[in-house]
Amino acid sequence: MLVIRDENVINLIEQISYHYQLNITNRVLRPVILQIYLDERTWNNIEIFTEKYETYRYSGYYLDELYRQLAACARFVDAARGSMDSIRNKLKANPNAPDKIYRDISANNFPNNIKHLAELLSSLYSLLLDIDKKKSGKNLPVYTQIRELERVSGVLSGY
Repeated sequence: MLVIRDENVINLIEQISYHYQLNITNRVLRPVILQIYLDERTWNNIEIFTEKYETYRYSGYYLDELYRQLAACARFVDAARGSMDSIRNKLKANPNAPDKIYRDISANNFPNNIKHLAELLSSLYSLLLDIDKKKSGKNLPVYTQIRELERVSGVLSGY
């Protein structure tokens, strides 16, 4: 198993996690976001990736697990894009709710925040592919052995 301790990877994961927690699953958006249909394994991988990254800072990431977590985040991006109108409507449904201004800001910025998340994930994916290819030597790179990565690049670029 290939363990990744690359500082650029770690820093990018922290940046993704910060963006996800601040702009995607903040206190206003989280109840609505959790209504997006994704299987439990996907949500668990997203949680590990975005909330437990500090655990991996010193021990490193197993590359195959990191790829699976990244693929889960890509599935989230895809599902969020498909639910964009529904999410915005749910956020604006209660005009007298507390934090109305914050809810409106979150609703209006949500598409751009998902786009930025996809860009960050795409940068991480490219970085991981480069590392994987360099470290694999004469063996097959890890990414070629993980079927769920087949669509990641297209999903993150919006195609």
